[in-house]
Amino acid sequence: MGQLAVRALRAVLGVVLVGTVLIQAGMVWVLVSGNDPEDGKLPLTAMRVITILGMASVQVAVVCVWRLVAMVRRGTVFTHAAFRYVDGVIGAIVAAALVWFAVTGVNAPGQREDPGVTVIMAGIGVAILGVALIVLVLRMLLAQAVARDVEATRMQAELDEVI
Repeated sequence: MGQLAVRALRAVLGVVLVGTVLIQAGMVWVLVSGNDPEDGKLPLTAMRVITILGMASVQVAVVCVWRLVAMVRRGTVFTHAAFRYVDGVIGAIVAAALVWFAVTGVNAPGQREDPGVTVIMAGIGVAILGVALIVLVLRMLLAQAVARDVEATRMQAELDEVI
């Protein structure tokens, strides 16, 4: 991975992390202070709690990707240590899908006249779960690469003994 790509990715991850923390802080402040500046039709307290949880899942994914980028940079991504971060990303994506399904559930009563919106939102949740499955497949590819790397190291050691 090139130096420019690593820096760009870290800049994006940093902006996302700071942004999600600021959003969470604002939501927590509104919940704790009791000052609700909006008078919407949706249950805003539930939506704010869901937003806080959704931002937490994004933060977990950002931290895991940051750690994976560090491993790529050091050349240690093809080790068993990488699996915990890939599993963290998968868990964060599944959590984001569950949060999205919660948003869909909170929004559904307001969509009784047009249930298509709820169906579309549920479809988006399924698509988010599909992303988790894609990352799971990538994890399996990583497992194969790690196994091959371990085997190559073992074979190299045997070859070194013979020579």
